[in-house]
Amino acid sequence: MHAPRALIAEDEPLLAQALRQALAQAWPELQIAATVGDGLSAAQKALELQPDILLFDIRMPGQSGIDAAAEVADAWPDRQALPALVFVTAYDQYAIAAFEAQAVDYVLKPVQPPRLAQTVQRLQRWWAQRQRQDGAQTLEQRQQQELEHLRQLQQIQLQFQRQFQQSAPAPLQFIQASVGSQIHMVRMQDVVYLEAADKYIRVLTAQQEYLIRTPLKDLLPQLDGTQFWQIHRGCVVQAASIASVHKDEAGRMWLQLRQRPERLAVSRLYATRFKPM
Repeated sequence: MHAPRALIAEDEPLLAQALRQALAQAWPELQIAATVGDGLSAAQKALELQPDILLFDIRMPGQSGIDAAAEVADAWPDRQALPALVFVTAYDQYAIAAFEAQAVDYVLKPVQPPRLAQTVQRLQRWWAQRQRQDGAQTLEQRQQQELEHLRQLQQIQLQFQRQFQQSAPAPLQFIQASVGSQIHMVRMQDVVYLEAADKYIRVLTAQQEYLIRTPLKDLLPQLDGTQFWQIHRGCVVQAASIASVHKDEAGRMWLQLRQRPERLAVSRLYATRFKPM
């Protein structure tokens, strides 16, 4: 049995150091594989090192800890158990409600040793259970467990998106896209899907394609979440444009669209949206 390994993502160096020290006292056997200071590095380092536990700050440069955790879950090796997830946050109790119903833990900043001790006890129970299950779990049982983990993570994303959207302006009705010297007013009801492409977003209608120079993460809060569904961290589809959902032999989901010929892949995280169907 190897000692558990953890990755800390915290953009404030003093808080990161304090968390390391507190963890060393509460769980001496826990190895800190690395500490990073932004959301992009958090996802990259997690996939590189594949630690057993992730402790992610929510607000970080690059992308949030929630988005970084979603990226990790999407790209995590299929036959390997997902890491345990703990969010470190300065949000008040209203925002913390997003975590209460989920199978992840959270720690409020500044980290208090008694609260961290509770988190460590949960992680230790989780780690002991995982060690017992490693040899006994079937692939189907592990996949079902991971599906539930992904569903919970998606619910956390949705909770926070709804909270931020409460103070956001009304959803976009048009996208302004420049083509040469012209500005096209593309109605959102005509958009089939949006896809991130380098520094641009491809805006696809039934007949046309436009490019806008806006990061997808900045556009997402402006979309009507009941009409536009995220199916990948780089792709959003108008729900009314989905004709059917297919699963290939590897278990991966694909969308067939009504007005366009291409098929779109659904990542593991967002595949949970289609499970009830």
